[in-house]
Amino acid sequence: MRKVLILFLLICTACSKGKSQIDLFEPGKPIAELDKKNLAEASGLAASINNPGWLWTLNDSDNTADVFLIDQKTDIKLTCRLKGVKNRDWEDIAVGPGPEKGKSYVYVGDIGDNNAVFPVKYVYRFEEPVAHEGVAKIEITAISKITFRLEGIQKDTETLLLDPRTKDLLVVTKREKPVTVYQLKYPYSSTDTLTASPSITLPLTYIVGGSISADGSEILLKNYDHIYYWKGSTKNPIKKTLTSDPTKIPYKPEPQGEAIAWAHDGSGFFTASENVTGKRSYLFFYKRK
Repeated sequence: MRKVLILFLLICTACSKGKSQIDLFEPGKPIAELDKKNLAEASGLAASINNPGWLWTLNDSDNTADVFLIDQKTDIKLTCRLKGVKNRDWEDIAVGPGPEKGKSYVYVGDIGDNNAVFPVKYVYRFEEPVAHEGVAKIEITAISKITFRLEGIQKDTETLLLDPRTKDLLVVTKREKPVTVYQLKYPYSSTDTLTASPSITLPLTYIVGGSISADGSEILLKNYDHIYYWKGSTKNPIKKTLTSDPTKIPYKPEPQGEAIAWAHDGSGFFTASENVTGKRSYLFFYKRK
């Protein structure tokens, strides 16, 4: 009886700390292979608002300045070329509110810096297009370029988050332990060089992607081995939600999984991986139970 009681207490303690919980989402299900040649380095995902059920994605560094709208079969439905923009090191993407009320915007994070040599980072923002039958490619010319540096030191970042309630932008460092979340408070100028201030540190490392739910209450961050989940309140600031211990969502590591995004309706979340020679990459969906 004593052994049973000790086991029960250990299980309760583990659950209370939120370190690992398996009853929130179903195991990730591969729903389509990522096999498009012009989308070989999918480094970010974001659920479309204007094209329900579809996703925005982009390629990693030194590729063309194209943003792709894909369906859940990973077929490319629309390619958006950003005029006059270079893909220095695009790493993540977000979709949500912006300067004009009632409109949805796409945010492209040119925020990578493997060797910590770039003095500034960029976020490119444009109004989210709507796909139309028979139109495969468009050129985006109305683009706001948000230029910023991290306060104190140059660091590699691969995660861009958009708070849908405040419109604040957050980036998460990759290579340190702990990682630091930096914040750009809205409104942010597209003519000046801004400074992103440290908001909170997290006892994690190698964070490569993240997403905030449409109501702002749930946060996902991932590295190559784990997915971390926070549940807060719709009234909680992001910083307050992140102060709690995350839940580890069971995750089978992908070849180079750097992309994660909530479904816009909150029914679950998607992950995707860059292609690695000799290995297949897929779009996965983790359905909420």
